[in-house]
Amino acid sequence: RRGEPFRTTAMAPRGPAPCGGAADATIDDVASCAASRGARGLRPRRGCGRMRDFVGMERSLLRYIVKFTWRDQLAMLVLTAISFPLIYLNLEIPKRIVNSAIGGKHVPDKFLGFPVTQVSYLMGLSLLLLALITLNGGLKYWINVYAGVVGERTMRRLRHDLYQLMLRFPLPHFKTTSAGELIPMIVAETEPIGGFIGESISLPVFQGGLLVTYIVFIFNQDLWLGLAAIALYPPQLYLIPRLQRKINQLNKERVTTARQLADRIGDSVAGAAEIRGNDTFHLESADISDRLGRIYALRYDIYKRKYFVKFLNNFRGQITPFFFYSAGGYLVIKGSLSLGALVAVLAAYKDILNPWKELLTWYASKEDVRIKYEQVISQFEPPGLIDRRLVEDPPAKIPSLAGPITVNGLAYGEDGRPSRVDRLTFTVQQGEHVALVGGDQSGKADVTHLIARLVTPSG
Repeated sequence: RRGEPFRTTAMAPRGPAPCGGAADATIDDVASCAASRGARGLRPRRGCGRMRDFVGMERSLLRYIVKFTWRDQLAMLVLTAISFPLIYLNLEIPKRIVNSAIGGKHVPDKFLGFPVTQVSYLMGLSLLLLALITLNGGLKYWINVYAGVVGERTMRRLRHDLYQLMLRFPLPHFKTTSAGELIPMIVAETEPIGGFIGESISLPVFQGGLLVTYIVFIFNQDLWLGLAAIALYPPQLYLIPRLQRKINQLNKERVTTARQLADRIGDSVAGAAEIRGNDTFHLESADISDRLGRIYALRYDIYKRKYFVKFLNNFRGQITPFFFYSAGGYLVIKGSLSLGALVAVLAAYKDILNPWKELLTWYASKEDVRIKYEQVISQFEPPGLIDRRLVEDPPAKIPSLAGPITVNGLAYGEDGRPSRVDRLTFTVQQGEHVALVGGDQSGKADVTHLIARLVTPSG
């Protein structure tokens, strides 16, 4: 928190002071120190401006992705940009084949520097089309493989960061958080996040670029056919984000409810003897049935909205060819549009459906993964998270702890409950043997934890 010092105790070795200043420097001091050195063109010293050491991980999924994968994302964007002109040529060549090579109109004398006939021109265009198809397929293959590698590498980093955060939890937090909650969050709930990270930027750029390329090609053939191709996009762009917003809320409730269900099942496993001994079989079964019913109701609402979005997309995909066949056929009959152009437009529109579906799927995945990421991160930043420097950056030479141990007015309590250690004062001389006698809740274990700095004093 701003203005709150990084406290140290007499019993623990102090780490390197931020920027060579006092060990009790505040976060404001660290931030201003880093800013001043940056303004002078200097790199921050060890421990200077390392805000992430104290606030944990990035709260935004997009910032986390950009921070660790921006070079890979840039490389994938370059490959994506290279593919767009090739895709446009891939649409233009079939039109030339139908109108020129097969129709016999405007056959050039030379093609790629060689004299040609109508048949050789047809074969040349066909081979060029085959080469473009192969090249486009190869580029898409490498982009997909690259995205998968980036996603797996970042997921490995994410899981490792979460594990390190877990090791920095204050010890009292482990009393209220079970391993059954933490393990699925680190292992299972990060799986879709890793799968999304690799394609988080490259996929919408690639599919959006494909969509724009197809629309530009259709407009180049005929203005009215282009307007027909995009006529039903505005209603979808208005409805889909609103439907998706509600789906996101339902998904957040579903994840929370499923996590509570897993925790409740873990309690039942741990307390199986008590359930049988106290004859609460039906009570526990009713509680689990209620939780399962809530998950079912949430899933049902999600399915209704998710498949309504698919219905809109399928309806648009089926109704638009009606305009192409009717209006485009009329223009061909009247001589305002060539048959090759109409065939090329129909082929382009057939291909235009896939990018739009991919964009819709990506948008739904983005919102779902964003919610999962925020929920996971929120569970790994409890109050009292141990300063990262205390576990990662010990001083080069640990000073000797020879001498007496002095405790003066020590107090300790957990989560607002009455203090088990209150105004404790004593001194243990070097070499002296001391026994702390008391029951399990007397605070004797807390005293040893406080001296070893495993927990932080509350006063």
